[in-house]
Amino acid sequence: MESTDLNSGIADSIMLHLSGRSLTLAEIYMAATGQHAPVLTNDAIVRIASARCVVETLVANGQIVYGLNTGFGKLADVNVPPSAIEALQVNLVRSHSTGLGEPLSIPEVRAMMILRANVFALGHSGVTVELARTLLAMVDRGVYPRIPEKGSVGASGDLAPLAHLALGVIGEGISWFDGEWRPSAEALRLAGIAPVKLAAKEGLALLNGTQAMCAVGGLALFRARCVTALADVAGAMSLEALRGTPVAFDARIQDARPHPGQRLVAARLRALLADSEIRHSHETNDRRVQDAYCLRCMPQVHGAVRGALDHVKSVVEIETGSATDNPLIFASADDLSAGEVLSGGNFHGAPLAFGFDYAAIVLTDLMSMSERRTDRLINPDINEGLPPFLTPDPGTSSGFMMAQVCAAALLNESKVLAHPASVDSVPTSGGKEDHVSMGMTSALKLRQIARNAEWVLAIEFILAAQGLDYRAPLRSSKPVERAKQIVRSIVPALDADRPPAPDIEAMAAAIRNGAFDEFVSAPGDWEP
Repeated sequence: MESTDLNSGIADSIMLHLSGRSLTLAEIYMAATGQHAPVLTNDAIVRIASARCVVETLVANGQIVYGLNTGFGKLADVNVPPSAIEALQVNLVRSHSTGLGEPLSIPEVRAMMILRANVFALGHSGVTVELARTLLAMVDRGVYPRIPEKGSVGASGDLAPLAHLALGVIGEGISWFDGEWRPSAEALRLAGIAPVKLAAKEGLALLNGTQAMCAVGGLALFRARCVTALADVAGAMSLEALRGTPVAFDARIQDARPHPGQRLVAARLRALLADSEIRHSHETNDRRVQDAYCLRCMPQVHGAVRGALDHVKSVVEIETGSATDNPLIFASADDLSAGEVLSGGNFHGAPLAFGFDYAAIVLTDLMSMSERRTDRLINPDINEGLPPFLTPDPGTSSGFMMAQVCAAALLNESKVLAHPASVDSVPTSGGKEDHVSMGMTSALKLRQIARNAEWVLAIEFILAAQGLDYRAPLRSSKPVERAKQIVRSIVPALDADRPPAPDIEAMAAAIRNGAFDEFVSAPGDWEP
């Protein structure tokens, strides 16, 4: 099958060409959500075939090489005869399929499959071209193996999640196809895809890598960056509702401490708040010298969060174009029989684990800022004349009292989850794999924190819009009024008590689905 046949009828402009290059976070998101269709480049096919020739030459010559004709992990010293090589690879996949818990989402599985194919495109894995094409055929035709989220320690790679992926490739286990879970053999048959018969090295090449944590954590990081960009908008709305001052965002203050994120956030806040009637109404007779930190220090905190997430983004993007299995095949350009097989440790998930833990910490602190602004909006002791709990009938009605309680609960959970997983290591495989990254745990924690952050920010948006309603007939700036308009298109104003949960869920879904995208990636701005 030609690589272009995998996506027949799809315009070339939306194809994602996999050559082994690093993929951007946006490309991962677009491919995971089905907006980009992955195909192998011709150069990638040549590299894959060249590395495969090296493997086949070594096997034909009877040379003992780890992963080709030996056992795995602690059993690496056990030699396997040629007649048992296929069974060796299949048994590896079956025995390592120990994942437990809820399945990963379809976008996460798609991302895993695409990232693994991109690793193969580098030409260091030693797989057949057929295997790489089968992975992409499954993505194209909607066959997604059921991959439980628990069971990876992040070295030697994401063994359990990738084993469940490999089960689907060979026609075993369970896969999603055409709207339901089915036996993988049936799903492949209905999709017109032949299951792969694993040859030497191929089972190990499917299992050995960081693509589960990279997919889950990368997609969570994408969400985290969107939330961070929108925190500036929600914060500007809250500041206006609380009749705060933008003086702290003056460019001269930022230039005196020129962290890039801080300067960018301050510039965004100045633009968001320009020409506000609410500000002009109290500009000359404001009795306060300065606002609380959750308002005044938005450039410093939001900006630092951006800097941290930028760093983690660079780590993820490097990983997407990295060969992360073991051993690695290095084919000679002149003589494939002279290619080398080298054992190393590129499967270790430390870079991603550290990064996702870092992202979890800073995103939790961003939530803390948002929750404090939410509290100020409802607290009659500090909310600058707004009605208690933003209800027109305090006492008889509780208004948004419990919305802030919900934000506090979400923040507490995130603080617990922000404890780094990467500081722990439990030796595995009889002590052979004596230091592991726990990177999948870091990725799963970041995913939950990103979800919590969307809820917390949704609460602030709803409450800030309600606060702005009480400042009428005065209007805020055009950007803030536009943000309020978006909120009101999703959640109506509160004129009598109603359950807040559906409103919060609707607002969080709108954040996730791009309702505020005009505030996320404006020209020249920080893009998600």
